[in-house]
Amino acid sequence: MEKLYIPQIARAVDATETFDFKEFIEGLETLTPVQGVISVRHVGSFLEVSSKASTIMTLTCDRTLVQFNYRLAINNSERICLAEPLPESEYPREREIEADDLVESISPSGYFDPKAWLYEQLILAIPYPKIAPDAPALEITDANSFDGSTATIDKRWEILNSLKLPE
Repeated sequence: MEKLYIPQIARAVDATETFDFKEFIEGLETLTPVQGVISVRHVGSFLEVSSKASTIMTLTCDRTLVQFNYRLAINNSERICLAEPLPESEYPREREIEADDLVESISPSGYFDPKAWLYEQLILAIPYPKIAPDAPALEITDANSFDGSTATIDKRWEILNSLKLPE
């Protein structure tokens, strides 16, 4: 995927660049190439970027530490503001930030990097916590429940209960 020159997107048919891709993305360890489609539309003061993509990657289960394959798929869209950045010398020492200021923006005469954008979207789609589909459910008991009943607690915590100091 090559970077797209933003003024060129504005001159395209319907001010939209759409392309299919199937390639490995640097920094993202996957078993299969990332494949899908990206559409970048120039809408005057912003770019409307959308993508459908998928790949398969190996994750390590946070519960069992066993590796498993996970199908990572996205169907995302984002609006990116087109605005010239302020020179660093013009930044005020202090200023109040409005919610509208917290948007991504790029220069209207610059380039849009679809590969970097796609990398960011895929990284954000990796599940947290990573739990394997065949991982056993945690059994949690609490012997000190308020109603006097014994509830199940994770067996790994029992050793900590033995370390409690007598009152």
